[in-house]
Formats: sequence, structure tokens, C-alpha cells
Amino acid sequence: MIVDDELNKLQTCIGEAMEEAHRLGATQAEVAASSGEGLAVNVRNGDVDTVEFTKHNGFAITVYRGQSKGSSSTSDLSSMAIRRAVAAALDIAHYTADDEYSGLATADAMATRVPDLDLYHPWDINSADAIELALSCEKAGLAFHDGIKKSDGVGVNSSQSVRFYGNSHGFSAGVAGTHHSISCGMIANDDEGMERSHWYSGSRLSSELELPAMIGEKAAERAMSRLGGRKISTCEVPVLYSAEVAGSLIGHLVGAVSGGNLYRKSSFLMDALNNQVMSSVVSVYERPLLLQGSASSGFDGDGLATYDKNIVTDGILESYILGSYSARRLGLASTANGGGVRNLRTSNTGQNFAELLRDMGSGLLVTSLMGQGANLLTGDYSRGAEGFWIENGEIQFPVKEVTIAGNLADIFKQIVAIGTDTDCRGNVQVGSMLVENMKVAGA
Repeated sequence: MIVDDELNKLQTCIGEAMEEAHRLGATQAEVAASSGEGLAVNVRNGDVDTVEFTKHNGFAITVYRGQSKGSSSTSDLSSMAIRRAVAAALDIAHYTADDEYSGLATADAMATRVPDLDLYHPWDINSADAIELALSCEKAGLAFHDGIKKSDGVGVNSSQSVRFYGNSHGFSAGVAGTHHSISCGMIANDDEGMERSHWYSGSRLSSELELPAMIGEKAAERAMSRLGGRKISTCEVPVLYSAEVAGSLIGHLVGAVSGGNLYRKSSFLMDALNNQVMSSVVSVYERPLLLQGSASSGFDGDGLATYDKNIVTDGILESYILGSYSARRLGLASTANGGGVRNLRTSNTGQNFAELLRDMGSGLLVTSLMGQGANLLTGDYSRGAEGFWIENGEIQFPVKEVTIAGNLADIFKQIVAIGTDTDCRGNVQVGSMLVENMKVAGA
């Protein structure tokens, strides 16, 4: 992919769409367009399952006739398809009801400078090389232990994309990015049954991926550790969320303080700004301008400049998460979070994983969660879980088929420690989180 050519193509598409929208009577318009390509290879038990080369385009326009709004999208970037999409959006706007809060962010709020965040790092890899990497990853996993009999599949993926956003205030900006990953699943067997587990590594830079052999061995180790899982009796004990699942708690916080849930009055954290919503050991902050960050962006989905912000400081909620529309609905200013949060991080309390286990003493270590059991209106929380039973700070046996439950308002305030073992994959990066007490429903 030639990035400059793609950026120019998308910018031309946006210019055509804007001109057509205003010609047809739109009072305001905004357009997001994208293009990308990628390679995806999957192998399983020594055989090549799939080799896929992908190329995609996207175009989405929102137009306003006064306070009424219409949207349309297409994957065809030809001039004729763009004109049809614009006409369709305007036709929809003709029939939608007026919304006093609709419209673009104000012109003076637009980003005036978009920094280069070093997000584009293509991987010079062909299908043969990707297959070789995948097979080496699988081979390492299968050789890890005699109990590993089969692979659940290994994937090597590399993609690069360009996205462009423009609106009728004259704001127009584009950015290119890459993402690469290696993922592995392994299946372990013993006399009592079968277990599977996975591991993956992902980054904008191929040089920062974990070694394929390490990924395969980690997946195999995790699968072996789950063999012999037991049920436990219902109890109330400390629960330690391992780093790879602890981010889900932060995700529930984000949902509860996001504009859509707030203006719909469907959040248990309504009117919580500047109040204590989490334990004093917890701080949560957004860093959208990190160089090479997995979710970095210099502008949000409304064209506003993103900026570093503290969402929770020492347990106190300092900022909601708002785009322009939800901010208007709430009578507040946008926090430049149109399109969501970017690069969330948390504080830690200094302990490594082993020290967290010792601090917990006895309880449940959760390494896997199932279901979507969080009610953001009431805060009620109930999710299926698997993990390990801990006694005297040491792992005793794997646990399966349990449910952990409570209310998020209480769970957040009972977080007593956050580890230094940060899971550095993905948008939300956090260490293991120790919750002082939760109900564990078992046998």
C-alpha cells in the first residue's frame, strides 16, 4: 500500500462528498473514509488452514438538514457510489425528526494540528514466511508437554490501513496505521478430560511481537494448568483478577461514565462526577497521544484534538467520557472522546504477581471470564469464571464452573491492590487487581 496515494484518494472522496452534500441542500456534513489491506495465515496441526489476502474500503457520511440527521455508508469509493450514498443520507434526513442536540461540534473546537504519532510500521512478510512462523509457533506448543496432543490453531496476521475524516467546518485529517499479531491455541488432555487455552501477542511493530515459540509455549502452559479443574463450595473470599481479565473492570467503569449511558440515565454512576467511585488506590487515565500506542489518535471522531486526561484520581471520578453529541445532551463540554477512549492506563500499588497472591492469602484467582453479566443501570455484576484456588498465597488447584458476583459500586471500592504485572496488549492496560471480598457461587 502506498500511503500517500491512499490518503490523497480518500481526501478526494471526502471533498467530492462534501461538495455533493451541500449541492443537495445539507446544512452540515461529516465524512469518514478508510482503506486497508492485510495478510492472514492460519495453520492447524501441521496443515495450512487458510491464507487470506484482504483489501477493503469504507465510506460513511452523516448529513444534517437543520436539526434532522441522516447517515449512509458504502464500501465502494467510486464517484457514482459516493453520490448515491450522499443522496441516500439526505433522503433519510428528510424523514427523521428534528433533534435539538444534533450537528457538528463548533468550528472553533476543531483540532488545528494533528501530530505524527508514529503509527505506521508495515511488516515485510509474505505468505510463505507467515506460514513458517505459524508452524514454528505450533511446533513449540506441541513440544511443551506430553499432555498437549493437538493444536487449536495458530494465526499470523498483518494489516495496514489509512483513515481520513473531514467535515463542513473545513477540518480534514488522515492517518495511517499498522497492526500485527500472532495468536495460538493449544489443547491439553489427561485421563479426566480436555482443556484448551490461548495466547497472543499484538503490536503496531512486528519487531515488538513475542517470539513465536514463546507464544506457543505460553498457550500450552495455560492449557496444561487448567487440567483437573474442580468446583468449589459457595463462599465469600478475596478475588484476584489476573492482568489479562482485570481490564474488564475498567471497561465497566468506562461504560458507566460514558455519555450515552449518562444522558439516557442508564448508569449507576449518574451524577458521580467529583465523587469517590473507586478505592483510593485506583487511578485511571487516558493517554491518546502515545507514540506507537495501540489506540493513539491526534483527533477524535468529531474532529476535536485529543488530550491526556485523568478519569479517576485516587478513586475520585474527575472526568466523564463524552463526545460532542452526548456533551450537548448533558449540558457539558466534550472531552474529545467521540469514538471512545484511547490508551487507558491505571496506577499500581507496587506488588508483583507473587506478592499479590501472598497479600490475598486464600481466595480465588480469576484467569477467564464468561458472559456479559454487568448491568450498568444498577451496577449488579455476575459472571462465569475459571481460575485457581489459592491457599496461603500459593496456587492449589484449578477451579471451573463458578460464578463471581457483587455490585460494581462495591467492587470498585474494594479494590485493595493493583499489580505491576501490566498486560501491555490492547487499548486498556492494567495489572492484576485484588478485590477484598466477593461472592463466589460454586457447587
